[in-house]
Amino acid sequence: MSQTPAPEVGAVPNDGGAVVGPAVTDDDARKDAAHDPGVREDAVPEASAPDVVVAEGEVPEEQVAFDINDFPGGARGAIEAVLMVVDEPVTEMSLASALELPVEDVARHLHALAADYDEGNRGFTVRSVAGGWRVYSRSEYAPVVEKFLLDGQQAKLTQASLETLAVVAYRQPISRSRVSAVRGVNVDGVFRTLLTRGLVAEVGAEDESGATLYGTTPYFLQRLGLGSLDDLPALAPYLPEVDVLDELAEQGRA
Repeated sequence: MSQTPAPEVGAVPNDGGAVVGPAVTDDDARKDAAHDPGVREDAVPEASAPDVVVAEGEVPEEQVAFDINDFPGGARGAIEAVLMVVDEPVTEMSLASALELPVEDVARHLHALAADYDEGNRGFTVRSVAGGWRVYSRSEYAPVVEKFLLDGQQAKLTQASLETLAVVAYRQPISRSRVSAVRGVNVDGVFRTLLTRGLVAEVGAEDESGATLYGTTPYFLQRLGLGSLDDLPALAPYLPEVDVLDELAEQGRA
């Protein structure tokens, strides 16, 4: 007398005796057998959602999808929102990448925003400074802003710091000894102040002497409201040339 083989664990027999339905894993079968030695033909495991496979070392990324035209203010409103949270000037390319817009459209919107603020006599504007765009308070309101921020305190650079900064700006890259030769005094203390405030930074070293060279920073351009060093006033002709600086520096070391 022939015997019909028992169906696989977790499978459901149809009317013809054929086995249909998914089979469970070996681990699940062992668990089933531990609780009930008999084969349960009506046991059907619930379907589970497939696992997301992530390659080793990779982190799943969640990208925010949006249509720029869905925002109440459109592209200009989105640009304003970004400019309100940046700590330093942001380039047109960076804005275009974030907003998924052509660079030309971003530039057009920025100039339009600046024109709208000017026409509306707003207390702020957007300007291109140090190669990027940022929101700035209008210069006409400087006394109000200064009084609010400083509350009567003076946070201006000393005359010595201003003179040293000017030499660096117009003759960069330049070493401390050359700056000292121009001013006729030791500038180590002044340089520490300028470095602390982020107005100057090390930019390299001289090939022959190995002396550290200094130059101005993008923050220097921001503070002066300049787009680049080319916008500096024509003061360089009044400063000694490099060969004269070397001669003065040698005399100072003699």
